[in-house]
Amino acid sequence: MADWRLNGQHKYLNNIKLKHIEFQNKSVASDHEHCEFCMDKFGSEKGMLKKGYCTENEYHWICEKCYNDFKDYFNWTIVK
Repeated sequence: MADWRLNGQHKYLNNIKLKHIEFQNKSVASDHEHCEFCMDKFGSEKGMLKKGYCTENEYHWICEKCYNDFKDYFNWTIVK
């Protein structure tokens, strides 16, 4: 698949479980996170993404658009 957003994410995001949740900042170093693909920002400020998909440890975040574009390619499973 040729897409400008693909930059080696298959090494750590292939065949994993994701949660669909509201963004909550848990980082001491930063007040926001970025989508692993398009770099859109998740955060509490106006204009930032408020909900998305993340790994079970909430370390990697994926926006709704990128999730829908890549869910089959990466074979993701959603968990509650």
